[in-house]
Amino acid sequence: MADLDRTLLAHYNLKTLYPDTWPEDKDFSSDDDEAPVKPQAAKHPARRSKSRYSVLDRSGSNRVSVPGAERSKDGVENLVQRDEPDPLGAAPSVVQILKQRGLAVEDDPKLRNRFLLSSTSFSPTLFLSQVHNTASTESLLQGLDFLSRSIEKKSASLKVLVESNFERFVKAKATIDNVYEEMRTQGRDNDPPSPRRPHSRHTSKSGHLRQVSNVSTSGFSQTSSTDKKKNALTKESEYGVAGIKTPLAEVAVKAEEVWGPALGGQEKEGTLRAVLSTIEKHRDVFELGSSIRDCIRRKDNEMLVEEYKKARKFAEEARKMAESRGQKSLSDSEIHQIVVAARMWSDIDEQMASFKRDVWKRLSGTHSSRQPGDTEEDRPDEYMELISVLLELGVEENPIWVWLLSRFDYLKNKITRTTERSTVEIEILRRKLGNSAKPSLQQMASYLRSAGSLDKPGTTIKIDSVKVLEFWDYVYSVMNDLLSPHGGVLGEIIEYWDIVQSFIDGKAQRKLPLGPNGSSQKYHLLSSDGIRQLQKGTQEIIGILRQHVTTFFSEPPIDDVSMLFSPIPTTPNTPFSAPPSALSPTSALSPRSGTRFKFDPSDIPPPSPRNGESWEQFAFWPPHANAPGGVYYLSKILVLVGTAASEIAGLSLMRGRSSDELKLLIGAVREHSVRAICAAWNNDSENCRMLEDWTRSPDRRDLTNMPNRFMALESVILGNLQKITYITEAANKSDSPDVVVPPPAKLLQQIRQQFTASLYKALSGMVENAENLRKNDALVNGDGDSIVIPSRGTSDAGLSISNIDATNRNIRMLLTLSNLQSLRNDVVPQLIAQFESNFSVKLSDESKQIRDVVEQIDSRLFSAYTKPISENLSRIIEDGIGSPDWAPPTTQHLKDAKPYVYDVLLALVIVHTDVSTTASTLVGQILKYLLEQISLSLIESFKKRPKYSLAALMQATLDIELMAQTLGNYTTSKASETQSAIYVVLDERTDNEARRRLQDELPELRAILKRLKEGTKGEFACFRRQRQHRASERPSSERS
Repeated sequence: MADLDRTLLAHYNLKTLYPDTWPEDKDFSSDDDEAPVKPQAAKHPARRSKSRYSVLDRSGSNRVSVPGAERSKDGVENLVQRDEPDPLGAAPSVVQILKQRGLAVEDDPKLRNRFLLSSTSFSPTLFLSQVHNTASTESLLQGLDFLSRSIEKKSASLKVLVESNFERFVKAKATIDNVYEEMRTQGRDNDPPSPRRPHSRHTSKSGHLRQVSNVSTSGFSQTSSTDKKKNALTKESEYGVAGIKTPLAEVAVKAEEVWGPALGGQEKEGTLRAVLSTIEKHRDVFELGSSIRDCIRRKDNEMLVEEYKKARKFAEEARKMAESRGQKSLSDSEIHQIVVAARMWSDIDEQMASFKRDVWKRLSGTHSSRQPGDTEEDRPDEYMELISVLLELGVEENPIWVWLLSRFDYLKNKITRTTERSTVEIEILRRKLGNSAKPSLQQMASYLRSAGSLDKPGTTIKIDSVKVLEFWDYVYSVMNDLLSPHGGVLGEIIEYWDIVQSFIDGKAQRKLPLGPNGSSQKYHLLSSDGIRQLQKGTQEIIGILRQHVTTFFSEPPIDDVSMLFSPIPTTPNTPFSAPPSALSPTSALSPRSGTRFKFDPSDIPPPSPRNGESWEQFAFWPPHANAPGGVYYLSKILVLVGTAASEIAGLSLMRGRSSDELKLLIGAVREHSVRAICAAWNNDSENCRMLEDWTRSPDRRDLTNMPNRFMALESVILGNLQKITYITEAANKSDSPDVVVPPPAKLLQQIRQQFTASLYKALSGMVENAENLRKNDALVNGDGDSIVIPSRGTSDAGLSISNIDATNRNIRMLLTLSNLQSLRNDVVPQLIAQFESNFSVKLSDESKQIRDVVEQIDSRLFSAYTKPISENLSRIIEDGIGSPDWAPPTTQHLKDAKPYVYDVLLALVIVHTDVSTTASTLVGQILKYLLEQISLSLIESFKKRPKYSLAALMQATLDIELMAQTLGNYTTSKASETQSAIYVVLDERTDNEARRRLQDELPELRAILKRLKEGTKGEFACFRRQRQHRASERPSSERS
């Protein structure tokens, strides 16, 4: 309390808080311009006289400075302090809060005064936006209560001050009136006597002071008539203002500084009350700006539109209010509402303009497509959300049209750039393969042997070299990314047209907003010109895609690869996203992976050499590739092409248009694919002899793996060729025209010729393998990297190579003969039946020709194998029968057959052993043929003797019957006829006596024969065991 008393005494320059009289230094009743001179003045230095209004001049006041008061540049203080508490009671210091906000108010008094309530330049709006920018509505209401209580306290104090000094206020009013009268009449030429005023203490005191003033300043008054005229209230002196105009301006400034805050308090109170009332009434409006800013930050477009509608509604109400009043004045609350609306709308309009620019930018760049697993619920269309937002907010351009055109440009650029670059990259890969070493025969054999595993799922196969498989995988991935209706560029085109069609039909606009006051409804419908332009544009990008695929397959490889130096297109979902094929054993090396094309720009591979190879004219075919890998990948690619053509033909855009271009696309891709496959098939047929590795088949030990491998190779090629030719696996819509037409007869004829040629070349290769042992003939083991030479010393149960000596020509001959039988009886008929079923043609002539060729080759090899044996047997027989001691003496009793018979039978035992252990199915066929040849040799040899005695006749009969009965299981009709002919020859060369006596000797001859058969039962048992296998033997052909 003591501190407060001292502050008040110092502030008002008083000695006591309860003075009895008005301070003399503040009360001059004289009307003179100068204060009275005291007697003591002579003893002290002269001082400047004071005006009676000096109490209003703070610079001349002797009161103590107000604590915290601000001092002007000339040292004059005013009532505005450097700092003051928050008038809303939230903080003890306004300046500290502003310093925390980053405002330099200490160095800028004008800026600081705008935040101090005691200043006349106080700005309520600026005060609230800076000091209470984060205040909640509740805190502002509490501040309003605090301010109201403060104003009530100050108003009560002011009322007490006026009541206690009422007489002083009246006295001041009278003094001002007298001064005005004097100034109005002063300085006139004929000053009439001033009328006597009624007696009052004011006039008497004024007159007394004036008399004193006149006495003391009479000399001065006489000499200053000019100055009085200047101060007179006349027109010439601007009614007394000319002399005091400048001082008045200065006084007005000081008076405003001193008394302005006190006198303007009530006005500020009203202003603050109106501002707080407006804040309370429109608190939601003040929050709209921050709410919209928050919605933009959170990308909550739905809430953003709602808040924008509120702001627009409030701004429309304010505008209508201002327009409806016209020339009439507005109330303070209405003015505040309009001002608030204007400020709010200015902020929101700026935010929304920036937001719209961002939405337009996002809309033009929104080109993502749905993935195959996405649904409407899983992934809503972002472009529709953006279009809805723009239409809801109101725009000057059609966002639907803008997005459709941007999507068209995106698809067109994507197709052009990616197809051009993929073509160059494929050519780079092709050149690398073309300049690399050609695979060895062993490697090619390994690839061809693996062809039979193509149809086995879940197996890692190696049907070609790693680089070739990578090439195929890349080509297929490029085609898949371009032509797949699910995830490919074609899928994006189809999706784009579906969207365009939905906008044309008006289905997509059903959920779109109409905009403010329906201003966006005009953008919902597309014009007829726009529809035609969209149709033409979609047809254009379809044509670009179709033309690229056709060119890639039908034209030769490109020469210009300079595009490889340009950057990779950075459009989204470029066609380098498909996973490598399951067939690729080293997918990390794929050009589609992250490490693709790490090449030296200064060392680009040169163009592939021109050696007349078939692959040189095809851009899509990898150099040195084989047919199995080609048909496998091209069958998948043709499925893509056929499905893509059907999808395009099924578009509503293509209805009523000719589908010839799509048919030409399929025809071109199919024709060039078949040509490339047939060329590679021809090369593989020449290498089919490499399928023979002289290992036994696990199913039939009388065969090698050659027939099964050849069957598998041809079946794979024929099966995939059928897929390529007829594109049977291509998906076709029920409502789309049939663009996959049957293949032309010329194409089928080409396949037919190559199939027949492949069989001929395979048979020729088998003959070559049998007749000539290849140099470095080897087997390729499982990994295809090392060479394993066939060995006689290793044994492997079931499937072994220890039983096959590939260096033995006879063994090769026997196995080849067995393989040929399998080809003739099983493989070739199955392949012909498969071809006829796959391609719906009959190979009548080709079947007969192939059968004849197989028989010719079989006869050739059979003859090549049996001829040396038969010649050896014939020589033994001729030497034995032609020997001088062949005919026994007439006196000698017949006991045994001649040695040559046993030599022949032992030679046949060796042949039987070789054939049965190598190709058991050929035993009967070979022995029957040899028996026929033996019979012919016998008859020829017997014909050389001119006459046969009884002993000779019995010896001949014993030799013939022993061989015939020992080899009885292999007797053929031809052999029987020859044996009968032998007896005719013998009969012709003997006499009747010998014939008669022979009949008597037959019983003894039979006994001898029986004894000999029993004696040789063990040696020639192999010929008898054959009986139990006769039922399972294949019938042999009659050979001459």
